[in-house]
Amino acid sequence: MGRGGGRILTADELAGLALPVGDDGVVIGVDVRGRPAVLGIHHPVPYEIVLIGGVWTAQVLALRAVGTGTRVAVETGRPRLWTRLAQAADGGMELMTLHEVGKVPPLGATLGNPVLVVRDCGIRPPRGRVVSAPWQPVLTLLPYLSPVAPRLAERAALVGVQRISPEEGARIGPVMGLPAQQTEALSTLAEDATVWCTRRARQLVRLVPTDGEAGLLGHASRLDPSS
Repeated sequence: MGRGGGRILTADELAGLALPVGDDGVVIGVDVRGRPAVLGIHHPVPYEIVLIGGVWTAQVLALRAVGTGTRVAVETGRPRLWTRLAQAADGGMELMTLHEVGKVPPLGATLGNPVLVVRDCGIRPPRGRVVSAPWQPVLTLLPYLSPVAPRLAERAALVGVQRISPEEGARIGPVMGLPAQQTEALSTLAEDATVWCTRRARQLVRLVPTDGEAGLLGHASRLDPSS
């Protein structure tokens, strides 16, 4: 059992959960054996990530991306939820910048100066002016499963799903190629758990915050604070 009463998948349910990750990049959590799951998010081709989950998880990932030397541009209609984090991460170097929806400027990402774009634009995010590009992945945060979520998930290279309702699981599970048992388990995930899926593999990870992250953002929460 995890915090908040959620449970982690059983040993049988974990069969086949294996997400290939790089040996450098952003630590997205620990696997069921306590080993770091490290995701290399920067690629010489466009790379789309969709996270159906809470803003807390997106914020920890954004903060860790900054820690790797990556600039982070957050496109959000909820600036109040991101301002404190951006101020803490920025250090006067514009490492994390906030932008209104539809107003992200060209970011000039390169191999030596990569950028992560985080789109926190609600359950129906509009088409963005800045899209994924070489060395500029885009992470789209969806608080819940919306009508556009399956389409976004189908075209994404990586999809993360946190706790959702059984009805939502029944809709997104087939898109992600999850067996019925794993699909049903999505409604029982712990607050800090995410199932990350590519088209060929899946892995359950738990995002354990450092003391500094917990001090800044609090402990893991699937539900977003009021904006």
